[in-house]
This record gives sequence, C-alpha cells and structure tokens, in this order.
Amino acid sequence: MSPAAAESFRELTELARSAGAGIVAEVFQVRPAVDAATLIGHGKVEELKELAEAHHADVVIVDHELTPTQQRNLERATGTRVIDRTQLILDIFARRARTAEGRLQVELAQLKYMLPRLAGQGTSLSRLGGGIGTRGPGETKLETDRRRIAIRIKKLEQSIERVRTGRALHREKRDSVPVPTISLAGYTNAGKSTLFNRLTAAAVLADAKMFATLDPTIRALELPSRRRILLSDTVGFVRNLPTTLIDAFRATLEEVADATLILHVVDASSSEAGSHIAEVFRVLGEIGAAGAPQILVLNKADLLAAEERQSAMLGARLLGDAGQSPLTPAVMVSGLTGAGVGDLLALIDKVLPFDMVETVRFRIPLRDGAAIALLHSRGKVLKEDYHGNLCDIEVEAPESLRRRLKRYLLDAREAVENSVQK
Repeated sequence: MSPAAAESFRELTELARSAGAGIVAEVFQVRPAVDAATLIGHGKVEELKELAEAHHADVVIVDHELTPTQQRNLERATGTRVIDRTQLILDIFARRARTAEGRLQVELAQLKYMLPRLAGQGTSLSRLGGGIGTRGPGETKLETDRRRIAIRIKKLEQSIERVRTGRALHREKRDSVPVPTISLAGYTNAGKSTLFNRLTAAAVLADAKMFATLDPTIRALELPSRRRILLSDTVGFVRNLPTTLIDAFRATLEEVADATLILHVVDASSSEAGSHIAEVFRVLGEIGAAGAPQILVLNKADLLAAEERQSAMLGARLLGDAGQSPLTPAVMVSGLTGAGVGDLLALIDKVLPFDMVETVRFRIPLRDGAAIALLHSRGKVLKEDYHGNLCDIEVEAPESLRRRLKRYLLDAREAVENSVQK
C-alpha cells in the first residue's frame, strides 16, 4: 500500500470514530483496476461478508466513492449496510451542524448525494414491465420520491441563495468600516478552534474529533498596533472532500474567499503536513481564494522537539513538499499552551495589507478630550507633551485613525516651523 493510500485509510478510521463507530476489522486490497460491479474482487467480497458476520457488524465503510450499483451489490453480497467515504462525511456534518444555515447546507448535500441512488431501492417494489402503461406501483413511488427530492433541493438552493445574499450584505456593511477580516483555514483537526479560542478568549468547541467545528464563528481581535480585526473560524478541509459539500457550503466558504488575510493553520507535528497543505491550497483554489495573502501557522509546537521549532525552515520545507512557494511567511505557535501567539500577532501586524500604521504627530486642544482618549485607545502613544491648552502627541496610528483626526495632524513642514518658533 502506498503512503498516500495508508494515510487516507488512517484518516477514514478517524472519520469513522468521529461519527461514533467502533472499528472491529480492516480489509485492504490492491488491484490494477476497480471492479465495475463491486469495486473490490469477488474473493474480497466473500472475505468481507465473513468478517461482517463474525463481528456482527452494523455497517461496512469503504474508503472510495461507490457508484449506486456498487453500493447495492455490496449490500446484497454482504447482507450489511454499506456506505462510502462521502456518505460518512455527510453523516458527520449532519451531526455537527448547529445553526439553521448549517442544517440547510448539509441537507442539500445529502439530497444531492441520495438522488442518483434512488434507482432500484427496495427490491419489494413491483414493476410489471417496460413500455407505456406497464409501470407498476413501485416505479410510481420511485418517481414520486425523485420529484419530491428535486422540489426540496430547489427550495434548499433558494434558501441558501438568500443566505449568500445576506452574507454579501453583511460583508458590504463590514467593508464600509475599516475593519479587516482574517479567516482561519486549514486541514481538519489542525487545531484551528483551539487557536481561535486562544486568540479571542472565545468558547468555540475544540475537540480532537474531525469536523468538531462546522458553523463559522466571528470574533473581534485587537492587534499589538491597536488595529482592530475580525477573526473567523471556518470548517476544516479534508482530502477527497465531496464536491456536493463544497457546493453546498460555498456560502460559508465565501467568508474565506473574501478575507483580507488567511491564517493557514497546519498541524506541524503530523507526518502528512505537506499533503495537508497541498489539499488546503487545492480547496482554496476551488473557492477562488488561492491568491489571497496567507500566513502559514505551524500549530502544535508543543508536540515538536526543540530542534524542530524553526518556523522559517520548517515552513519552507512543508511548502516545498506541498508544491507551493516557500516565500509564504510562517510562524510557530501552540494554540494549547499559547507559545508563539505574540509572534503570530506581530506577524499579522507586519503583513496585513490594510489600515497601515505610521508614526505621526497630533496637536489637539485640551477641550477635545475625546480625541486624546481615542488616540490612547486606538493607537500606540510614544510621546505626549502639554503646552498651555494644547497637547502634542506622537503616536503609531492606523490610517483609519489618521483620517478620522486629520484636522489635528502635524505634517513635517508644520513640525519644523513649530520647532523654529520655539
């Protein structure tokens, strides 16, 4: 078995456990080509049947997308319910969805997955024969189900489109205020929610289970420069993420695509970190976010040996393994212990292409105490002098603050003239 196949199978085991399943047996097969009828060979089907009977298994999970015919044939041969990787992920998403929006998106993905698999369901359904006027009640029921699902899919798509429109309006309102949005993105179980909680003191569920966080969460955060940002935690990615899920969750993933900066969180302790990075870049490309500025956040530093905690070297190596440019800035952190979080915030301040900070001087009348207080709360005051009823303040201030108090700004010429007069 190739390393990639072994990692995919290990990931399937974690997905199954996240769904609440207990693993009783594992079966592998290497074939030059898949069997059109059952995916695996006849001998393996018999072995699978014997294992399922011996362990009284309730379900067989296949680490491959099954066609409706393959799934039906495997169920008949083994006498056990059979699901594939896509159906397993859909089940986990259905368990994790908490908001109305999340439930709509999951239901849409499930129905799109189910629709082509209705054919032949229920062998007890009768069908008299082919031709006009010969369809039995079973076929009529099947067509009724198809029509009902198609109508429901259309309604769900309309509801999600309204969600997308609402999100677009919210983004327009946010864009009218100089507050950038930074999105956490990364492979599932990379520790995004733990890091999010560490940065924002939020109470988002942080669990070792895959897809523990499904519904997006947004919190405000203040950087060392006193710039304010909005930080969003989104659903984790996984290899072979079903296309139906990407389509259904496009309204949510648009938050990532429209982010000013993406914090690409990776489990630096994982032996598959390089392939995880490559998969995240692939999904980001599918949702139109590949060109967004990124910081590679090497999380779980507490699980690394001391000699491995060199963020620049490790980041460049992992990006190279993923086939990406090694120029993406990287920082080593531990969302669990808080180590490196200060370095991460400083790096965000450095690369964030929004509301840039400059050192300037203001001269403010003492009667405008609100402006002085605003500089202290939104900027980093370096020097403060009082002359009569005026206050001179030297401060590192973001562009939005400089625009707001531009009537009090001292430019270079005025500063020189004032020093000469003194």
